[in-house]
Formats: sequence, C-alpha cells, structure tokens
Amino acid sequence: MTVREAIQTIERAVSALYDPREATALARSVVCNRCGYNFSQLVVHYDDECQISDFQTIVEQLSAARPVQYVLGQAQFYDLVFEVGEGVLIPRPETEELVARVAADALPGARILDVGTGSGAIAVSLAKSVAGADVVAVDISDVALEIAARNAANNGVDVTFVKADALADMSHLGVFDIVVSNPPYIPQSDIVEMSRNVVDFEPHTALFVDDDDALCFYRSIAQNSLTMLREGGGLYFEIYEQFGAQIAAMLEQMGYRDIVVAKDIFGKERMVWSRR
Repeated sequence: MTVREAIQTIERAVSALYDPREATALARSVVCNRCGYNFSQLVVHYDDECQISDFQTIVEQLSAARPVQYVLGQAQFYDLVFEVGEGVLIPRPETEELVARVAADALPGARILDVGTGSGAIAVSLAKSVAGADVVAVDISDVALEIAARNAANNGVDVTFVKADALADMSHLGVFDIVVSNPPYIPQSDIVEMSRNVVDFEPHTALFVDDDDALCFYRSIAQNSLTMLREGGGLYFEIYEQFGAQIAAMLEQMGYRDIVVAKDIFGKERMVWSRR
C-alpha cells in the first residue's frame, strides 16, 4: 500500500461523516502520524510504500465516527502534543485563542488557576508560555487529572493538579492573579444537532449543561473568583456563542469591571474576560 492509497482508503471510509476537505485533512493526519511525516513532507512521498500495522483497526474506528484524536491517542494544541482519550475533552483550536489572550496579559511569575482542566491543555500551554508561572489546575475527574499530569510531564512543565468541583467552594486553593476556564456550556437541547463523533465519544460532563441553568459553571467560577482573585486580577472564560451578553451582564452585576466579549477567528463570540 502506498501513502496515496492509504489516504484514499481513509477518505472513502469517512466520506459519510465529513465533507471532502475534512476527510482529506483527517486522512493525511493519520498517515503523517503513523508514517512519521509532517504535512510538507507528505506531498513528496505519495507514491512511497506505507506500512501501518494497525491500519485496518484505524479505518474501522474512524468509519464508526470515533474521533481521530482518540484513535491516534493524541491531539495538537498550541504547538504542543497532548495525550487524549475517552474521559477527556479533545482540545479545540478555538481554545488556543483564549490561551493566547491569557498568555499575552499574564505577567512573569503570575499565579494562574485553570478550572476544569480536562487534558490539561490550557494549564500546560500557559505553564509553557508564561515565564515563571505558578499554574494550578483542577478537575472533578480522576481520569482527566491523571492524563493532564502525564501531559504536563511529557511537555516538561510543572503544574499542580487538584481534584475539585467547579460548582463548589474552591477558596482553599488560594489566591491567584488569573483564573481561566473552558467549562461545560452546551445546552442539552443542542445534542440533537451535534455530530456523532462528539456526542457518542466525548465526555458529556465536560460538554453539556441543563437548559434551565446553562450559566451554572460561569456563575460558580465567577463567584469563587471574587475571593480567589487578587484586586485587578483577570477572569477569562471560553463561552457558548449565544451567551456572551448574558455572561457579561452577570459579571457586571457581581462587580467585575473592564468586561470584554470577544470574537474568535470565525467571527463568533467565544471569549469573555474581565477584571476583579
């Protein structure tokens, strides 16, 4: 089997799940991962022999809508590689924009709290990019904390991981310069509109909230941050695009200032940041 044939086989296997461009990108990422190429090298190796020992298993899993990141056991985020698997949310490119904003605002040596760390993508990326940062990351999932700890070690950074519930009192964690979170925010009613590779495989506790209280995590984290943030400290959220105005109003009522609702590269309102 050549590289070209491997790519074409994967494209056919996932053609019912993804549009042609996404299918090609997915197929190329698999072949690059298993054959040790980067994307620029791939184009000159299309007709080379391609030996992938678990190729049939990969094709079967992808055709069953299992996310490619779970199939490969890793995801790229903020120029780093993260271990992922069932039990942790796959880090999204949009979240990289949130990390970039926090990293740009953070002073050297900042004490940073990541609430709902999952794979540790936000915490590890900030520990890597903010000089001297003291990063603490919390999650309620033991599986997530174990994977996040491995990701910190694999990427050569020190992060303190603590089991904690974002909906409970977190004041025991101490005082911080920055609190950042990408909490669950998708209303349960939106499940019917979402793709199988998300709904059937990624952890619902990291994605979905009840329709009747969709801002529950934002409210709890913001309330906790009133005591956990230093005066002038920053609170940064990734948000559901429909909730920007509501979250901004809630933060204003709580006494936060300099509130900004920001759009991502796709023009969707996906971030809110403010000062205590």
